[in-house]
Formats: sequence, structure tokens, C-alpha cells
Amino acid sequence: MRHSLPLAPQFYVTAPQPCPYLDGRMERKLFTALQGDGAQKLNDALSKQGFRRSQNVLYRPSCSDCAACMSARIDVSRFSPTRSQKRTLKKNARFVRRATSPWATEEQYDLFRRYLDTRHADGGMADMDVFEFAAMIEETPIRSRVIEYLDEESNELRATCLTDMLDDGLSMVYSFYDPKLHRNSLGTWMILDHIQIAQETGLPYVYLGYWVPNSEKMGYKAQFSGFEIYHRGEWQALDDPANFEADTHPLSTDPIAEQVANISIPDSRN
Repeated sequence: MRHSLPLAPQFYVTAPQPCPYLDGRMERKLFTALQGDGAQKLNDALSKQGFRRSQNVLYRPSCSDCAACMSARIDVSRFSPTRSQKRTLKKNARFVRRATSPWATEEQYDLFRRYLDTRHADGGMADMDVFEFAAMIEETPIRSRVIEYLDEESNELRATCLTDMLDDGLSMVYSFYDPKLHRNSLGTWMILDHIQIAQETGLPYVYLGYWVPNSEKMGYKAQFSGFEIYHRGEWQALDDPANFEADTHPLSTDPIAEQVANISIPDSRN
């Protein structure tokens, strides 16, 4: 009888391209494919190590001369809403949550297009068509949900979040909302609602994507108590983000081979 060894994930690095967060710098990503029977376990394990999912790919920043971009999450047990966040909850009380399977709709795409055209017209997703949008929503090999938020009075879709279900929390893959309601702080409100879902289901964390110190685009994430970052190989509580300096020294990033060697991979045989 011939026995075959389990295949370990293969890791690759993208070509450098302009960083969307820090002017004058180049970004590079370390990534691996997410597929097969072990996809859920791999996603759970690598999410704890700073990786994010995009369709069938897991990735994390691996810039050659900068380590400013860090994975962020909220420790639900340490979260307490601020006065501003309580006002945001009250302001959006008329919206109702509807969790569905990861299936794209025309209504979602229309909202997505209005959001991009108003908020991120020059971003990397600005040219995404309806088929690419459907792929972003539907091409998932793990437990994912589309969480829609509808106006209780008009039944119109006002916000949407593609959310992954991890073994230790919820991962907000991508969210968008009606740009006409910018005063409602719907981005913040969706995070607050995900914290509530985590509390209701007994999950300890809400993963928010990446955070860069002093980046205006990401500053809102650090306004939540219980905020944590994945820094130098471990999760650290960050109680005062204003005092955290971005690590942009050329020697702040380990060599690729060392990064890959230090990644913990789940045993696919279990």
C-alpha cells in the first residue's frame, strides 16, 4: 500500500505596486490558494496569523521595506460602546438585519456601484463589473454569509457586508452602504452590529481587515474599545492608537522564507 503525504499550502508573493495607504511606498502581498476539504481549517488558522480572504485566496501584507499595515480585530469581551457609538446605534435603529447565503443580487450591485462611485471612485475596485462583483460574493469555499440591512419603513437595501464565519469570530470581508446616508455612520454601525452578533453567538472576536497608523482611511477602526492588532507575530491590545508609530524601516520585514517558515498550518489529517 502506498501512502501519500498531505500537501502543504504553497505560498507566493505578488509583484510590488503603489501602496494605497502610504504615499511613495510600494505594497507586496504574501498569498496562498484556499481550496479543497481543508479550506475552512486553513482560513481559521491563517486568519489568526494576520491573513485575510479574497475569494479563493488568503493573503497578508509582505512589503519589502515596511510593516505598517497590520491585521486588526475587536476583542468582544473588552468592548464597551462610546457615547458617539451609542448615538450611532440609536440613529440606525430603523434598519433590520437579514443574513443570507453568499449570493449576489442586482440590488446589492446597484448599492455597491453607488458606494464606489461616491466614496472610492479612484480605488482599485472602481472598475469592477457585475460579474466580478458576483465572483467576490459567491466564490467562497468556506462558511460565509451576506448580511443585508434594510430600511424597515421602505424595505430598501441600505447596507451590505460579506462576512466569513470563523471558529473564533466573524471576519468582515467587505462592506458597503448607501452614500446618501453618510451622516448615519453606517460603516461604524455595521461593525457595532457584528459585535452584537458575536456576543449573541458566543464568538470572541470581530476581524476588521487591516489598520495603518495615521491613515485617515482606517482611523475609524481604532475607535472601538477592545481593539487589537497582529504585530510581530502576535495579537496585542492597542488601548491608545495615537501613540503607536507605523513601522516603516527597511529592515522591519522578515525575509519571505522566514515568514513562510513561521506560519502555523493546520494538520489536514485531523
